[in-house]
Amino acid sequence: MDALHAFRQPLLLLLLAVPVLLLVWTWTRTDGVALPFDGASRRRGRGWGLALRAAESLPALLLAVAVVLLAGPQAWGEPKSKRVLTNIQFCVDVSGSMNVKLGEGSRYDLAMGAINTFVDRREGDAFGLTFFGVEVLHWVPLTTDTSAFKCAPPFMTPGRLPSWFGGTYIGNALRACRKVLNEREEGDKMIVLITDGYSADLAGGADQEIARQLEDDGIVVMTVHAAEGDIPEEVARIAAQTGGEAFKTDNPAAIEACFAKIDSMVKTRMVKAQAEAADDYVLWSLAGLATLALALLAALGLRANPW
Repeated sequence: MDALHAFRQPLLLLLLAVPVLLLVWTWTRTDGVALPFDGASRRRGRGWGLALRAAESLPALLLAVAVVLLAGPQAWGEPKSKRVLTNIQFCVDVSGSMNVKLGEGSRYDLAMGAINTFVDRREGDAFGLTFFGVEVLHWVPLTTDTSAFKCAPPFMTPGRLPSWFGGTYIGNALRACRKVLNEREEGDKMIVLITDGYSADLAGGADQEIARQLEDDGIVVMTVHAAEGDIPEEVARIAAQTGGEAFKTDNPAAIEACFAKIDSMVKTRMVKAQAEAADDYVLWSLAGLATLALALLAALGLRANPW
């Protein structure tokens, strides 16, 4: 579909009445200069008369182009597809058990390495990083600049943290991440929970309440259980109810595979964006230059003489 045209200052188009009146006057006037020749008849050239009228119309047309340019012509382009931003909040357990050796590093080391690999693959999304034990620490705010992720691992290594980070309160961490994500007005929302333990604060129906709140807010929870043994039922239930999935990863290869699967599940979503207007002076400017050139050429000889 061709672009639709608009103007930034359409009221200025009312000034087009001036060149229109000039054109009407040019083509309807009957003035002339009568000289007292000795009764000789005057020859009339209809073709030359039309040419003269056309030449005299050029200044009015040039004025009309100037008015249009002052009004600011714009072209409305076709609506384009826009990538929907995905806001992903990583929620990483830093309790003492995350320091247990797994492969060549600890559970924590492997989780952070997988996070950095995942972030590199998801260019264009916004990421945040939260560490939790008993308390919660939002380390990196939601941002598309992920350079801080690569600097985070040494500072939050389990075993080097204050004693109040020692436990595993998953419910408290999910509530904190929910609050962060709800501050974002645009884009899809997701929590990627990495933990290796059971959380007492999900007992007594707390897991169902948290799952319902996250579901109502449209927040999907993906869980990575970085330990041997079964995934706690409460954690798996939260993931399932919010439309996510819980992954059991008891070895380094499984952790990498888990994040690769999450990457494949979090599809890039496109929506139709509103068409945008852009200045469109080119055609009008060319029309003005062409009119000015014709007017200058006509001034060299195509004009009425008073004799």
